[in-house]
Amino acid sequence: MKTLVVPVILITLFLMCCAAPAQPSATPITAPAATPPATVQPEKPLQPAIEDADAAGAFPITVTDGLSRKVTIKTLPRKIVSLAPSNTEILFALGLDDRIIGVTDYCNYPEQARVKPHVAGYMTPDLERLVTLSSDLVLAESIHEKTVLPALESRGFTVIMLQSHSIEEILGNIKLVGTVAGKGKNADKLVADLSGRISSVVERTRSVPQSKRPRVLYVIWNEPVWTMGGNTYTDDVISKAGGRNIFSADFEKSRVVSPESIVSRNPQVVIVSGMGTSGDTIAQNLRQQPWMQTTDAVRQGRVYVISNSDIIERPGPRIVQGLEEVGRLLQDGK
Repeated sequence: MKTLVVPVILITLFLMCCAAPAQPSATPITAPAATPPATVQPEKPLQPAIEDADAAGAFPITVTDGLSRKVTIKTLPRKIVSLAPSNTEILFALGLDDRIIGVTDYCNYPEQARVKPHVAGYMTPDLERLVTLSSDLVLAESIHEKTVLPALESRGFTVIMLQSHSIEEILGNIKLVGTVAGKGKNADKLVADLSGRISSVVERTRSVPQSKRPRVLYVIWNEPVWTMGGNTYTDDVISKAGGRNIFSADFEKSRVVSPESIVSRNPQVVIVSGMGTSGDTIAQNLRQQPWMQTTDAVRQGRVYVISNSDIIERPGPRIVQGLEEVGRLLQDGK
């Protein structure tokens, strides 16, 4: 039997990119049976709008962050630290790259993010360096709540926590960052553009009843199979793209599921993210499992690999690109 060490490490890294999922349970789910479609497009660069006029004059402001904390931003932030790749992508999309003074080791998009100073690993920000840099705003995620947040606040940092369970919350985070950074107009324009693209995907299947939508298994890892449940933006992506997550009603966040529970639900489509390794390898492994041979997804050749796992696993602006790709796979089969 293969060890769980590799998938646990990979899931931990996955959670660095995804705010909503938490550490999965190791207990497989065995549940009852259920009853009863891509051309890879290049990533679309996000162009920021014009700078907000007289943004500095709007401060101080008090906002409510993703953990329902009231946070006062005293002056326009000029030195911003991001503790998650998705936060970094939001900052760049809003035209705030010149104010970013620190990112994590995993911030790799856009390309300019790679050359920003690295001040954090997965859950280990370099507090001494942050003090030296004198950042005036830290963008963290809900996974930092228990240990990182108290450590930062004890040193006097202003921290905004972001949390995402749906695409709507991701758009809300973009607007929140725009507000606290004095880029409200940029955020409004970006959210309007993204909302239009979301609507284009949703409208294609809006009239299709739930019972007629394809049953979807989303795979993060394959030995054992890890997937996402309800109340996650991954679940929301599948729903908005016109599908039904087969584990949406069974649990929240991420979890190991048993072969029996998958076979009983008979997925018609499998979406593989890749998650830091070869999605093709994971997909091929799944196709070869004897227990998968009875599923409609394998029999009909509908096991797909996302072109870039980051576009569906990071709760930032590129989640809409992930939605568009999943929509093509579910609706067009390519």
